[in-house]
Amino acid sequence: MAVSSLEEIEAFLPCKTPDAWIANALQHQDILLIDHANCEKKAASTAINLIYRYVDSFELLNKMSKLAREEMRHFEQVIAIMKARGIAYQNITASRYAAGLRKKVRTHEPAKLIDTLIVGAFIEARSCERFAKLAPYLDDELKQFYLSLLKSEGRHYRDYLLLAKKAAGNQSIDERIEVFREQEQQLIEMPDSEFHFHSGPLLIVEENLKQTVNA
Repeated sequence: MAVSSLEEIEAFLPCKTPDAWIANALQHQDILLIDHANCEKKAASTAINLIYRYVDSFELLNKMSKLAREEMRHFEQVIAIMKARGIAYQNITASRYAAGLRKKVRTHEPAKLIDTLIVGAFIEARSCERFAKLAPYLDDELKQFYLSLLKSEGRHYRDYLLLAKKAAGNQSIDERIEVFREQEQQLIEMPDSEFHFHSGPLLIVEENLKQTVNA
């Protein structure tokens, strides 16, 4: 992914991932991978649900079909890494992040579709930003894997945003984006009691881990 594309995503997001979250991720790499796998499955499921629900846009159908295939391929790559590292795939609680964003989704159409697509753009943008920020602190295998995901995650972000603009017709979606920007910032910066790929920083972070990130 070009630097300019990552800069575009960082400008779209309301804040950067806190250094404290990076420290949490380094401390909980098993959970990081398990939840990453879960995120890929959920992303594919979201795309497939959109394909079933909105059948009148060939562009949406094509983009979501491709996205679902890519997300499941990423899922396969994550679980292969987990298997090689002896990490058992176990059930963990769901993050509050996606559910927190969807609380702001309107219930009538086409507003529901517009908001759902904007939420998708934020989730993909945040994933891309976190992959890029976390990669330098990981071992070579995970570093290269996470960097390899930047291009596709960035494209998914742009696809969701483009589809949201088209669903709105001639109406600006800037106001709705701002609604979700405010919500997203709260979810990313607010301390969390459990670590997830899209969580805020944990309430307690060991000082030596903070120093690792800030070095």
